[in-house]
Amino acid sequence: MQYEVEINGRTRQVTVNRAGDGFTVAIDGRPFHVDAARVDAHTWSLVIGDEVHLKADPTDLTVGSGFSRTRVYEVTVAADAASSYLAVRVGATSLLAALNGRRRHGRHDDGSHSGSGPQRVVAPMPGKIVRVLVHNGQAVVTRQPIVVVEAMKMENELRAGRDGTIAEIHAHEGQSVDAGALLVIIQ
Repeated sequence: MQYEVEINGRTRQVTVNRAGDGFTVAIDGRPFHVDAARVDAHTWSLVIGDEVHLKADPTDLTVGSGFSRTRVYEVTVAADAASSYLAVRVGATSLLAALNGRRRHGRHDDGSHSGSGPQRVVAPMPGKIVRVLVHNGQAVVTRQPIVVVEAMKMENELRAGRDGTIAEIHAHEGQSVDAGALLVIIQ
């Protein structure tokens, strides 16, 4: 699966593929082997290993020869109540992330935060539709919950980005969806 992940204003291309009992995760083309285990509904334990070469900046890892290094991280992911981003905590570090670039503030190409044109509400990550809280033709207001998606055993309320009317519903309860799948259009 391919993702576009924005963290602190920087967009990364992330590819995830199953590899034996773990995953191969490539970040901007740099592959890492990742073993992931769920700790609870919001937390994962990640063991990341690969042959890496540290540059002068210790956070800048590149694939190369030299030595093999394994790192262990505890990662917590939850919807940020104050924004449309995901709140991610890696160890003691907290940050906000947008998956597939669809939930960025200030974008004008998808209409998600503009005052005119349709707003396309999309699934922020792969999951299952738990509830559809609106119907075609219904008037909605900014921040009104419209769809509930379960992802990683966590329920995420997707909300209207602006006032409008429900023009199309592409989601139904029990449906599995991929990240970026169109769920609702608000006019």
